[in-house]
Amino acid sequence: MTIDTTTDPRFAGLPGRPGKIIAVHLSYESRAAQRGRRPAAPSYFFKASSSVAASGGTVERPEGTELLAFEGEIALVIGTAARRVPLARAWEHVGWVTAADDLGLYDLRAADKGSNVRSKGGDGFTPIGPDLIDARTIDPTGLRVRAWVNGELRQEGTSGDLIFPLAQFVADLSQHFTLEPGDVILTGTPAGSSVVEPGDVVAVEVDAPETGATSGRLTTTVVAGPAAPFDPALGTLPAVDDTQREEAWGSREDAGLASRGLHPDLRAKLERIPVAGLSQQLRKRGLDNVTIDGVRALHPERKLVGTAATLRFVPGREDLFASHGGGYNAQKRAFDAVEEGEVIVIEARGEAGSGTLGDILAIRAHARGAAGIVTDGGVRDADAVTAVGIPVYTVGAHPAVLGRKHVPWETGVAVACGGTTVQPGDIIVGDADGVIVLPPHLADEVADAALAQEDEDAWVAAQVAAGNPVRGLFPMNAHWRARYDAERAGE
Repeated sequence: MTIDTTTDPRFAGLPGRPGKIIAVHLSYESRAAQRGRRPAAPSYFFKASSSVAASGGTVERPEGTELLAFEGEIALVIGTAARRVPLARAWEHVGWVTAADDLGLYDLRAADKGSNVRSKGGDGFTPIGPDLIDARTIDPTGLRVRAWVNGELRQEGTSGDLIFPLAQFVADLSQHFTLEPGDVILTGTPAGSSVVEPGDVVAVEVDAPETGATSGRLTTTVVAGPAAPFDPALGTLPAVDDTQREEAWGSREDAGLASRGLHPDLRAKLERIPVAGLSQQLRKRGLDNVTIDGVRALHPERKLVGTAATLRFVPGREDLFASHGGGYNAQKRAFDAVEEGEVIVIEARGEAGSGTLGDILAIRAHARGAAGIVTDGGVRDADAVTAVGIPVYTVGAHPAVLGRKHVPWETGVAVACGGTTVQPGDIIVGDADGVIVLPPHLADEVADAALAQEDEDAWVAAQVAAGNPVRGLFPMNAHWRARYDAERAGE
């Protein structure tokens, strides 16, 4: 393998200008856990060779944007052409390994979805280098990648943490097109990627600790971009929401967003209000389809209040369960990622012919501080789940394992549970009557109105208990309303 020279300084860290740059979407276990989803197979996107930059350069964050994020990565540089190569021979086609920073502008991500054309294709958005490590001299399972921002270590991962081995990317891609000498594969980033701002300096290094081989520090300085770089007449303008902020920063806390948990004052109100009262107030506001039907509480004496974290199962199919049911699947990720005060809401299509959780997962949710679990499917080990003590609502007990009827599919999406739609962050309230879904934007208004109605109903109940007839009192006519108002004013 020989290294060509180039007169373009952007490609100083490479053998030459790459014909293709292929990047992996999600590849590290730590990143998958952070995102709440784990791919069953690699997926990719292309980056333009014009986005390559050398170490010591700058990258612009355009004016009017806020979410430029760094991603330290191991970059593979193809040494010899690869076409339909088997996994066992794939590493032979890698010429060199080096460091890369897969920079991305989350403000532009939504419009291009997974293609990342604009969000990751900007000039300077792919710094690579500074030095090449001969792939023949290192163990591909023993590589390490680290990233620093202003000298502070932010990311550290190893090729042993990858969901897929490095050689698999070469073998997989070669089935679809020829990987040519000089092509670059960016192999994904571990957890820790976050937002950088003008003035920040990002450094990335890839090394092989056992041999001491290193790419050297790849440094990039973030600078403020030009004014008004986007023309609304030509294409999509930058746009961000809290989801993009959370993913760009790595967590809601780092993004400065409020916790998904409920405000203590609102939680206290909802603890006092029966589900029937909330249902009445939501109906007054035109919302009738907000109950999770068909589920019953394992602890009917306990109140359930929390925000929804969602998990979706699809109908059982043997080939899909083989690819999605084993390992660290969506079900396990949901229970590992649930936050304090959240309710795991499971879409199981009302199918009670197998369990959707058992005692181990109930224990995990309880240990994580979850507020409860709601499933419109069955529960295995029902006595043991009940003994854990966490509020659980289910259609009933069933001894069969998950794979009999369900495939764990995804988390963090809108789900259909018990005949109604539940979005992540919706407020879930349950008692012996059942479970209701409370839209967050109506929560305070509905809670205050329900408490006022509870006070009124208690007064009416006292009058009926004292021997007064229901007629004219429930609902109150003008006479009783005036008496109620007068007594309230005298308090």
